[in-house]
Amino acid sequence: MFVETGHDRRLEHVPTHPDWVAEIRGRVRSHVDETVRLRCAEHVHSIRGADFVAGVLSDFVGRGKYLRSMFGYLGWRAAAPESPAALAAVSGLELLHAFALLQDDVMDRSHLRRGRPTVHVQLASWHRGQGMSGCPDRFGESGAVLLGDLCLVWAEQAMRESGLPRAVLDRGWPRYDEMRSELAVGQFADLLNEARRVPTLDEVMDVLRRKSGNYTVRRPLELGAAMAGAGPELLAALGDYGTMVGEAFQMRDDVLGVFGTDATGKSAGDDLAERKATSLVVLAREVAGPATRGTLDALLHGSDETDGPVDVAAARVAIESTGARRRIEELIATRVQGALRLVDGAVTDGVLGEDVAAVLRAMAVRCADRVS
Repeated sequence: MFVETGHDRRLEHVPTHPDWVAEIRGRVRSHVDETVRLRCAEHVHSIRGADFVAGVLSDFVGRGKYLRSMFGYLGWRAAAPESPAALAAVSGLELLHAFALLQDDVMDRSHLRRGRPTVHVQLASWHRGQGMSGCPDRFGESGAVLLGDLCLVWAEQAMRESGLPRAVLDRGWPRYDEMRSELAVGQFADLLNEARRVPTLDEVMDVLRRKSGNYTVRRPLELGAAMAGAGPELLAALGDYGTMVGEAFQMRDDVLGVFGTDATGKSAGDDLAERKATSLVVLAREVAGPATRGTLDALLHGSDETDGPVDVAAARVAIESTGARRRIEELIATRVQGALRLVDGAVTDGVLGEDVAAVLRAMAVRCADRVS
């Protein structure tokens, strides 16, 4: 869907989408790799197993898709020229994301992330191999939480030490604080939904926006644009775009969590095995007839302590039979189409330059399809 268009009269040329993504991803990865290397050399070097821990952490943060940094930099580029310092600042968002994933994997008891064993699983295995005393699993979970805390600290440090003037950073801190708080509250709301077992779709969508959608697309865009000094019209347009694309991104993740292969780097069916109340699962239950709803309740909302493993294949069949998967696909398409119309309108109104708009259009499709 990407078509290269003319030069934005306000900014120097933004590369065509595939080139831009590859370039920014490479530059962000270099920043993140260097940050982790320096911080580990500064803080981790003196502990037992320092090389192993630093290697696990470097490998983990080095395998991301860097979406949040790309959107953060797009927000900047929507209002200001190319800036290596701005790119260095938004690269810190990948460490914030690493913090969230490390702790999320512990809470979800996940075994795979980004196609490899989760960090807490790797730490537990290392504990066993070292013949250390105590519970290996407890060690792994505690260690992953603490490594997540380090990433949270280093994320803000990366922004502060990016080279951007203090006045520029000051415009971004309120957005950054809002993003972090929203993420934590969304995660807590997700815990409440899981404890309740049968939340409504509206409740799940609220968590979806807080925990993933906003923090993946909307808040990074707003952060970058705010630091660049964007006006209220541009901030509003980017915010609305980010809400729609962020929701599409997370709903696609929910579909892949049930029917996908390895596009998310997690085992297909993990969401079912963990009895997670995702948008797809909750929608299926809401639209199901009485018999299928009873089947879904038995499969997905039993007690982890007393029931056996979830029959993932049977759950997939039940969900598919409700038409919920087709409905979620429609909701994803509606949000992408809305985001594309919004971008077109912002260009027409002179709020957004065409070059940046072209990348935003392509990124909307990319997020909805989960193209790597």
